[in-house]
Amino acid sequence: MKQKNIKHLYRRVGFGILPTDLDKLSKLKRKEVINSLFVASKKVTPLELDTFEIRSLMGDSYQVAKPNIQKIQKMSRESTLKLNRAWIERLTNPTELVREKMTLFWANHFVCEDNNYVYTENFHNTLRKHALGNFREFVVAISKQAAMTKYLNTKQNRKQKPNENFARELMELFTLGVGNYTEQDIKESAKAFTGYNHTMQGDFVFRKWAHDYGDKTFFGKTGNFDGEDIIDIILEKRRCAEYICEKVYRYFVNDTLNESHVSEMTDVFYKDYNIEKLMRFVCSSNWFYDEENIGTKIKSPIEFLVGIKTLVPIEFNNQKQLMYLQRLMGQVLLDPPNVAGWKGGQNWIDSNTIALRLKLPSLLLNSSYISKSKKGQTDAQLKERKQFFKKNYGKWFNVENDWGYFNKHFKNVAINELDSHVLACNISPNAQEYLNSLEKVSKQEYCIQLMSLPEYQMC
Repeated sequence: MKQKNIKHLYRRVGFGILPTDLDKLSKLKRKEVINSLFVASKKVTPLELDTFEIRSLMGDSYQVAKPNIQKIQKMSRESTLKLNRAWIERLTNPTELVREKMTLFWANHFVCEDNNYVYTENFHNTLRKHALGNFREFVVAISKQAAMTKYLNTKQNRKQKPNENFARELMELFTLGVGNYTEQDIKESAKAFTGYNHTMQGDFVFRKWAHDYGDKTFFGKTGNFDGEDIIDIILEKRRCAEYICEKVYRYFVNDTLNESHVSEMTDVFYKDYNIEKLMRFVCSSNWFYDEENIGTKIKSPIEFLVGIKTLVPIEFNNQKQLMYLQRLMGQVLLDPPNVAGWKGGQNWIDSNTIALRLKLPSLLLNSSYISKSKKGQTDAQLKERKQFFKKNYGKWFNVENDWGYFNKHFKNVAINELDSHVLACNISPNAQEYLNSLEKVSKQEYCIQLMSLPEYQMC
């Protein structure tokens, strides 16, 4: 497989690839490279913290938990911060690469948040478990998660007083998209989800007394439907498969839809709603590697941050700074802006975030200093300038960098070949002229220079 295509594949289903791994894979055929990725992602490794104390405080009923609510909430906040950090580390060092990238994708599709850590962790690992599985089973599992029944008020949905929040978002955001259902469809399907609830520990329970056992008419069909029946009827529509394929295409291929390619994807997905088959098809398609799809997507803040950490491992000594950095860039894991999630694409960039993004590699990797020494500048002048930046800006982020890791994996890469490994798109003439005017002091300095270009924002 061509190295250029391998790098593109790994930037989209992961966060980049190191030269040492690239050399090994380039000896394989495309089918073998893709198969190795999906075979490695067959396994599901949950991301879990110790929840014994929180669960003990929660007990088996609200009456038991009520006196401990403040303590449960405090511990939940602390644990959610830990899960945020653990998730970023998992993304940086994944063993199941495709599954982890798909988990990140689904987290912005089935958007949800909760102030109880037990429910948050369960929901997060449900995303991971079903990320490459059957979409029907996925939707059913999501509909029964405690975090979701709270977030979209399904637990308040009763025969006497239906709540339509989940029924609406199920179609609008999760399966069909706006305009593919009626208000009456929402009302009727809401009745089918009456009785959905959960135990104090977060296990799904069906409250028969709250369920509407009467006939519902949904998408032209009438019957005593329950929630799973509604999901089945929705999935019968080709539009459901098409809607998911559109979102997959925008996330993994291009923000601008190619209707022909989406139609091919829909043909594959609509047969059995197998997510892995869909993703294998996308990664195997020739059009996935077309020039129009390479280096054309703006990295999300998490993709940007994890991409830096993939090349040069970074450890935040002050973990609060990691959260602060996510907030500054506009994407905090486990803290979505609303039920529609992050819009992505060009919305990731504005005048504030682009300034931070361009500066961030030097802030994290070189005490805020970007080597801009002109050719012929003395070592003494360079050292003085670097010391100035370290003194004035070096403490913005308290981090430790493993440049030894970078040097090990880039040992056999010539400095003038570094750009093809760091950047996904071609360097503009102006940027190339700027780079040519600088002294290439070392691979480390040149790597930071490349990461500080607008081109590094693309994947």
